[in-house]
Amino acid sequence: MDFLKKNYMGVIVCFTIAVPSWLLGKRFPVVGGAVIAIILGMIIALFWNDKGKASDGIKFTSKMILQAAVVLLGFGMNLSVVLQTGKQSLPIIICTISTSLILSWILHKVMNIKGNTATLIGVGSSICGGSAIAATAPVIDADDDEVAQAISVIFFFNVLAALLFPSLGKLIGFDITTGEAFGIFAGTAVNDTSSVTAAASTWDSMWNLGSQTLDKAVTVKLTRTLAIIPITLVLAYMRAKEAKKDGSTTNGFSFRRAFPMFIVFFVLASIITTLCLEMGVPSDIFIPLKELSKFFIIMAMAAIGLNSNVIKLIKSGGKPILLGGCCWGGITVVSLVMQHVMGIW
Repeated sequence: MDFLKKNYMGVIVCFTIAVPSWLLGKRFPVVGGAVIAIILGMIIALFWNDKGKASDGIKFTSKMILQAAVVLLGFGMNLSVVLQTGKQSLPIIICTISTSLILSWILHKVMNIKGNTATLIGVGSSICGGSAIAATAPVIDADDDEVAQAISVIFFFNVLAALLFPSLGKLIGFDITTGEAFGIFAGTAVNDTSSVTAAASTWDSMWNLGSQTLDKAVTVKLTRTLAIIPITLVLAYMRAKEAKKDGSTTNGFSFRRAFPMFIVFFVLASIITTLCLEMGVPSDIFIPLKELSKFFIIMAMAAIGLNSNVIKLIKSGGKPILLGGCCWGGITVVSLVMQHVMGIW
């Protein structure tokens, strides 16, 4: 009862913002509900300084509901199918992820950008946008301002990719009789799933390919999403090592407690999905859980928006945007070069 009394008001506020954001996100998939929620939350925060009794529930939503959303994402992933169909794109995925992470680390040092912000932008650019940021933020203890800034940067380049990549694909000579080359390009070079599907669907529409490009892009994107698991585990290990080096272990810090257990549950959810599908359970049964996951992410983004200082974000946004642009540009170039080397394009 105490838990409910402490958190219910803030959760209701986030839910209230999330509902219209979710509906608008369905109508405008290039933008997505998560971005709409975080923007609405940031606007409301400008006028709502003292959140009073809602404060605890908003913090709970931005942390625990976010972790629950990541776990539920696992129910949308059939590990066996994704691994089997993603073999072709795996070398490209490894190269693009490595490029983004290396660039974010170098520019973090050169441009003196906060470590958490650089990590979130690097991971969000290289893996799967908002979902990767959602999974990584609790592991590195990123605050709401850092998460909001990373989401904003990723959103900006998502929109650019969705709008520009179909024309770029035509300009550089992708095969227009099949969706293979552009599907792999969209799946490896576009940050967030919503913009991957938007770009791929546009290519299908341009050349009357049915859903060839979309199917390919989504499969590649799901394969790429699996990188969340090893990367968050490595970050948890690095954080534990840093804390030990700094002497934080005297305050009771341990790797065991820092280990992101929600990632374990994410893997278990993926295994359950795989086993069920192998036994003939229809995939449609997991659709409600996937939708709930997306809605929880939108709720969490509303909470993060409510806890963010939009004026501070605008003032400090130049360097993170440049960092995001470099990561995005690097991923795009590497994806194209790798496809050319492998003979796909």
